[in-house]
Amino acid sequence: MKVVITEKPSVAREIAVLLGASEKKDGYLAGNGYFVTWALGHLVGLAMPEDYGTSGFQKECLPILPNPFLLTVRKVKKDKGYTADTGALKQLKVIEQLINQSDKIIMATDAGREGELIFRYIYEYLKCSKPFERLWINSLTEKAIKQGFDNLKPGSDFDGLYQAAQGRSRADWLVGINASQALSIAVGNGIYSLGRVQTPTLALICKRYKENRNFVVHQYWQIELSHTKEFKEFKGLSKNKWEDKKKAEDALKSIRRNDNTVTISSVETKKVTEQPPLLFDLTGLQKEANKKLNLTAEETLNIAQSLYEKKFITYPRTGSKYIPEDMWVEIPKLIRALQDIEIFKQAVPKIKWGQFNKCIVNDLRITDHHALLVTDKIPSALSAMENAVYNMIAFRLLEAISQPCNKEITDVALQVLHYDFLLKGCKILEPGWRSIRGNFSDENAEPLQEMPELKTGDNLKIKEAIILEKKTKPPVLYTEAGLLSAMETAGKETENEEERKALQNIGIGTPATRAAIIETLFSRNYIQRELKSLIPTEKGLQVYELVKDKKIADVAMTAQWELALQKIENNENDFAKFQKEMEGFTKAITQEILALSVEKEKKPELICPRCKVEKLMIRDKLIKCSDSNCNWIQFRNICGIQLNLADLETLVNKSRTSLLKGMISKSGKQFDAFIAMNEKGETTFVFPEKNKE
Repeated sequence: MKVVITEKPSVAREIAVLLGASEKKDGYLAGNGYFVTWALGHLVGLAMPEDYGTSGFQKECLPILPNPFLLTVRKVKKDKGYTADTGALKQLKVIEQLINQSDKIIMATDAGREGELIFRYIYEYLKCSKPFERLWINSLTEKAIKQGFDNLKPGSDFDGLYQAAQGRSRADWLVGINASQALSIAVGNGIYSLGRVQTPTLALICKRYKENRNFVVHQYWQIELSHTKEFKEFKGLSKNKWEDKKKAEDALKSIRRNDNTVTISSVETKKVTEQPPLLFDLTGLQKEANKKLNLTAEETLNIAQSLYEKKFITYPRTGSKYIPEDMWVEIPKLIRALQDIEIFKQAVPKIKWGQFNKCIVNDLRITDHHALLVTDKIPSALSAMENAVYNMIAFRLLEAISQPCNKEITDVALQVLHYDFLLKGCKILEPGWRSIRGNFSDENAEPLQEMPELKTGDNLKIKEAIILEKKTKPPVLYTEAGLLSAMETAGKETENEEERKALQNIGIGTPATRAAIIETLFSRNYIQRELKSLIPTEKGLQVYELVKDKKIADVAMTAQWELALQKIENNENDFAKFQKEMEGFTKAITQEILALSVEKEKKPELICPRCKVEKLMIRDKLIKCSDSNCNWIQFRNICGIQLNLADLETLVNKSRTSLLKGMISKSGKQFDAFIAMNEKGETTFVFPEKNKE
């Protein structure tokens, strides 16, 4: 018998159908010489400190450096401790029995770092020594699965991938456990969480937030001139930026007195070729979906995973924007499948058959998986958001294989008196890929302003001259799309030029893990949403201020660890050496954090507003009565605003907070209100008088 082990039941069912394993059993499917079973995500993981005999947070026990690392069955929280997950124990027993009854093991977990780790940790925990083979596929279509089983690879071919996954897992454990315990001990008030990727990501958000809030806005004025020639209207802007409005007004008067004419001092025209965008990797899809559909990174990943499991797209957790040469022959078949879908019927005829752009083909730029593609299966029964994400991937494919967009860019310099003006025009010569969706301009493209024929030395009549009032703009707060970009290009943060070149295109986290990192920051109450922007909470800023100058918050250093893991995956770096370096790093950051001098925040002593007897327990996310019979509770986050200690004190003692500004209603609208409390401890909104209506 052969046992096939997948990552989840839905994938097991797809594979079992093709293998003829149709007999349903408890925890697996059987038939035709096969057992097909599944993990339930991470059934086995690294043991926790208590498994090594270290309970609680003890300064003298830090840093905890396991040797060897132990594995344990997944645990779930119960009462005040953790206990083994009964579902995980049961499924692990099924896998063990099937392995013992089989003479061949086929690993069919997802083809990536995490999928590799899920199987290998089970294999190691069960002390299995039987050889195994690896199913490596990019989609769950019938053709892909059959080809995968016809080309099973020795498990040892993926030892580098496993060591990289194991290295990442252990590094996250070492840094996360030790740094979190060290900071909790140093602060001495509550439990704090730090992480190898989590903390540099928080640092990115906090640094940008502080730059934005501390930015001093300056006003300035420019003059805009409007012209008409050959029935074309176009506008130019002064090079001068006056900080004094009166000087701008004086300049405007002088220009108007000068017969309202300007002289063309130079005309420069150049043809520009704009290559089509590459295919999506996961991070690219998440950024686009956040901008266009307002989806979070995690929501996009979940939708993409669902589309993958329904066989409509290829494997989503990819870090590549290219496909290999041998896949190029499949592209026409995918395009033909799209032309039968209503939304693509106008777009497909715009591509030039026989002249597909091969810029997406690059064998050297393929990571674990090629770029995201649709399959030749026509989608059906999709939710609105699944449909929108599918369309995004399909349209990107059509754009990527289209011809470049050719433009003519014209730069014109104008002069009136001693004032210089600039005109910029853009004319589309060949729309190419931009015709697919009719997007002829975006935030990175030239403004579409078609110019008439202009010659140096000619005079132009000024149709209108006005003053524009402008302001300098602060660095924009990160949206989820912006944060993903910053995580993706974190290697640019390093100051050393040689290191910067080495870390080019190396980010922090991986495409598969970035969404989880962002969600972790939300769950730790370190960040919150303000409309589309991500901003730190009071607690997030507190953690940032404590560790911003420490090694654990160093974005560039974290990018260097990602580079090291990539090299381990490619068998170019030594796993043992990496672990030794991580242990040294863990010792250094633990000492740094324990040495912090933290001014303890004094929490007010408050009496429960309901029972009027017991003291209130103040936590990060809520305050509650210490008497379980009273059970009064108040959550601190209200409509996106976190109640600080002063707010809580006035609410409990004076039955009303100060005016809270910028709360977000369920419909997404901002509002200001007081939080008021009645005698029973029930809260409600009270709106300012002017807003009552």
